[in-house]
Amino acid sequence: MLLRIRSKEGMARVQVEPTDTFAVLAAKIGELHHIDDLTTIAISDQPNPDTARPILQGADQTLQNANLKHGDILYVTYQEAKAAEAVETSSASAAVEQEAVDTFLETQRGLIKRSKDPKFCRHGDNAMCDYCMPLEPYDKDYLEQNKIKHMSFHAYIRSISASQQNKAPSSAISTQLPPLEEPNYKVKVPCSGGHNPWPEGICTKCQPGTITLQRQTYRMVDHVEFSSSKLIEQVIDFWRKTGHQRIGYLYGRYEPYLDVPLGSKALVEAIYEPPQESHVDGVQLDLPWQEETMVDRVARACGLTRVGVVFTDLTDDGTQQGKVVSKRHVDSFFLSSLECSFAAELQRRFPNRTRYSASGSYGSKFVTCVISGDLDGNIDVKAYQVSETMTAMQDADIVEPSRKPSVIRVKESIPHQRYVPDVFYKFKNEYGVVVQEPAKPTFPVEYMLVNVTNGFPQQPTPLFANDQVINDGYSHPDISIVAKRLLRVLDQPDALFKTLSDFHMLCAIWSMDVVSAAEFGSICDMAIGKVPFSVDALNKLQGWQTLLVLLNEAGTQMAPASSSGRSTSSSMTPVQPISCRHCTFANPGTNESCEMCGLPLKD
Repeated sequence: MLLRIRSKEGMARVQVEPTDTFAVLAAKIGELHHIDDLTTIAISDQPNPDTARPILQGADQTLQNANLKHGDILYVTYQEAKAAEAVETSSASAAVEQEAVDTFLETQRGLIKRSKDPKFCRHGDNAMCDYCMPLEPYDKDYLEQNKIKHMSFHAYIRSISASQQNKAPSSAISTQLPPLEEPNYKVKVPCSGGHNPWPEGICTKCQPGTITLQRQTYRMVDHVEFSSSKLIEQVIDFWRKTGHQRIGYLYGRYEPYLDVPLGSKALVEAIYEPPQESHVDGVQLDLPWQEETMVDRVARACGLTRVGVVFTDLTDDGTQQGKVVSKRHVDSFFLSSLECSFAAELQRRFPNRTRYSASGSYGSKFVTCVISGDLDGNIDVKAYQVSETMTAMQDADIVEPSRKPSVIRVKESIPHQRYVPDVFYKFKNEYGVVVQEPAKPTFPVEYMLVNVTNGFPQQPTPLFANDQVINDGYSHPDISIVAKRLLRVLDQPDALFKTLSDFHMLCAIWSMDVVSAAEFGSICDMAIGKVPFSVDALNKLQGWQTLLVLLNEAGTQMAPASSSGRSTSSSMTPVQPISCRHCTFANPGTNESCEMCGLPLKD
């Protein structure tokens, strides 16, 4: 017999037998409406949903015993699959292990306090009105009045949540679904359009939509704080000695930033320079490098993570006054298209874990710092991020660097290989009218930049006590340098602590593979001051004793070599370096012309 099923999807018919049970009917209704959870199905012989009862209550009862006949109508209600997925997504997102600073900021109200307005407030000190009540951290008028270009990430989350609640205040699904969704400009595979998957076929359902570029209104990190100015000085000193550029990764941790409502900052404690080929106009390095996992392991043992990258772009101006050329300004560029692509790749490799995204990640806290000259010719540090749109376009192979550093090039579509959607950007023309232009073939890099402030603490308290360069611009020191520095301070507890309290020294010790993970964790805890430093505790570690034996052997092998070297070179007078009188570059004493500017060193 046929039963008519009336639901919010309309009228449908189900073929059943009188001897079938309600469990069989529930399975057929679930197959008809794609219902995964049959326990949410309720039926009634009346249109009123209040009279409906769960269909599985009488799962063993036959349809004939329920007096159902051919052509009868059953009114069916059930829970949408989307709502069930929302509950699962919400529980899965809650299990995401995010940064401690994000967990802390979730518990903060983040209101912007305002003082009593002397013109409009007519109440006492213990009262409050519309002119002095605290503002939400995403208040549009407050951001415009204070010329804040980017609100904090958690303020952005609050604004989206508030917008969803205003649109559907009684919707249970909107409160369960994560508010963030990462942009994706790739062709969807597979597609429900009934054609062969990309690259054999494509339709309007699977192709990405049009991209309209606009300034990102939020930033994942609001401030970059270097624990000590000597961190930057060490990077600059390499350029001063060689004239070549340098790049290094920033290791630190994330903390709340009180100067911005619900803000966060990246506190940099160490800079590690990976193996690289330095040049006068740039650097060349491989991603990833061989010891990347080892260095990250040392950082985790010290409670740190990789928070960004810093590189130099310095050129002496030739005035012999210590000034540098100002390359990055409003009339040229702030971050070149090649550097934007590099930053986008690093941000893609280091995603930000958050429970406010269905995928468990959204954006990145990874920052890019540039050491270059300001408008006055002084050396300055600038910090940036690229937008989520840039990262998604880079991941979808839509854009590429241009020969002109101030613009980014949009790639051309290749049939059956690469699909590039239409890209537009808006700007104000000379008449002050907002117009929209196609971004092909190029568009300005400013649409992809997010400015991040940076600075140094007034009272530095760095995590590591040793702030001296122990390897002169290279990665962690080798065994000979470690032996030279450690063996001479073994009987001096304070000097030994300062020698061990160095990120590069800890990397060198771990790379020797002579201490266990637990022993290395104990060494790191003492090096960063997490536990009191004790020489007796060090000597009780078996791996530490093995390390000392290894260093003693290396020290004895170095002694004869150094003594023979002194005997052969004692009669030779060391050649002093020559400073170029044109560009002040320090050249080896045997040179006749400057390696930097090429001019003669002698008259």
